[in-house]
Amino acid sequence: MGAATRPPPSDGSVLPFPLVPSASKAAPRLQDSVHKRRAQPDHLKAGAPNVLIILLDDVGFGQASTFGGEIDTPTLSRLADQGIAYNTFHTTSICSPTRVALLTGRNHQRIGNGTIAERAVDWDGYTGVIPKTSATMAEVLRHYGYKTAAFGKWHNTPADQTTAMGPFDRWPTGHGFDYFYGFLAGETSQWEPRLIENTNVIEPPHDEKYHLSEDMAQRSIDWLRKHRAYSPDKPFFMYWAPGAAHGPHQVGKEWSDRYKGKFDDGWDAYRERVFARQKQLGWIPADTKLTPRAPNMPSWASIPEAQRPFQLRLMEIYAGFVEHVDTQAGRLIDELERLGIRDNTIVIYIFGDNGASAEGQNGTISELLAQNGIPNTVEQQMAALEKIGGLDALGGPKTDSMYHAGWAWAGNTPFHHTKLVASHFGGTRNPMVISWPKGIKPDRTPRPRARRSSTSTTTAAARSTRTAGWRRRSVR
Repeated sequence: MGAATRPPPSDGSVLPFPLVPSASKAAPRLQDSVHKRRAQPDHLKAGAPNVLIILLDDVGFGQASTFGGEIDTPTLSRLADQGIAYNTFHTTSICSPTRVALLTGRNHQRIGNGTIAERAVDWDGYTGVIPKTSATMAEVLRHYGYKTAAFGKWHNTPADQTTAMGPFDRWPTGHGFDYFYGFLAGETSQWEPRLIENTNVIEPPHDEKYHLSEDMAQRSIDWLRKHRAYSPDKPFFMYWAPGAAHGPHQVGKEWSDRYKGKFDDGWDAYRERVFARQKQLGWIPADTKLTPRAPNMPSWASIPEAQRPFQLRLMEIYAGFVEHVDTQAGRLIDELERLGIRDNTIVIYIFGDNGASAEGQNGTISELLAQNGIPNTVEQQMAALEKIGGLDALGGPKTDSMYHAGWAWAGNTPFHHTKLVASHFGGTRNPMVISWPKGIKPDRTPRPRARRSSTSTTTAAARSTRTAGWRRRSVR
């Protein structure tokens, strides 16, 4: 006989917690037996806070009006006024690695997610599989008694394991989430999304008024109401990760029309305005130098006059798309207040899993053209667009549009480059706000405070931006 297995400790150093022994006593006869409910220990301190993570997709350091950009973000501003903001929060330069690092608190390559799920291969660090030895925060919190739910984009399961055959233990419900409503891939249509509820495929909606961001907000609100009805004594952890503003850029015309004429002087001028405003707000150090445009990045002046309405409309749609999803996040905050649980809810709003994306390249009506290496010109795309309604069709269900790389570059002001480029902060630094009325005193001073490098010799990159001297900190 082998040695008896030692029970796991009950201090939480090993999860799950050990089972509580039965308090009942069984006898040969029922009338001689004693039935008694075992007392389940409460592993949480009284008043444990709820946690809500809001994670937007493919948005840049210089886009939100909260921090000097020109896209209205009322919810982000509201939470910043009620909490604290970080100007040196680091992401990876691409979707899946950032998300797995956030959810597990570990280096993405150490847990198999060194690249996006669609590129998973059998190299260590790149399998796309989160090992069971690396728990997500949802798994840990659920063991402690939290109710958990994930909404929106997952993108942390290898693409060949997302069919109706699973394996489902690598889907959100296999990684600690009691409930999941969203999509497993890196992107989906906002008008006709390919959605999953837990492990069940949902047919795309057939409703002209439907929009995925709005659906996500309502589903999340419905879940919160059920939580309050059935388990008001338990805190919750919600991961709310919409598809916006990853491509395709799709939103109702009433949202994009709000930005008509706002960007008419192009991306170079946008950068200058935002840069000045970032300094005025104290969001970046006063002595920061604006990084130069890369040699292969076109200037706005080089864009032919005939193409400018097309390029401007693409940016207006993107801006409306971002404001729209921020507004949907605001509906969640409103519901927390209506339910009377906002004060004890930690809201972590991360404005981007990486910097703004240049995957639209020269501006496109179909982002998959570039991703599949299909050669085309802007003139060809504009000609095709005229056949389906012209500029008014952009952002609607007939197009999968993405803006010009120049807009993404400007959206990452003051940094150099964009998403997919990990060597510069344009791809790897995003704003973050944390608000917890019960536990955090509001303070609009960016964290950490900017500081100059203490070294006497700096690199050319440091001299050009001064931001290289900022203290690196990642809250994960």
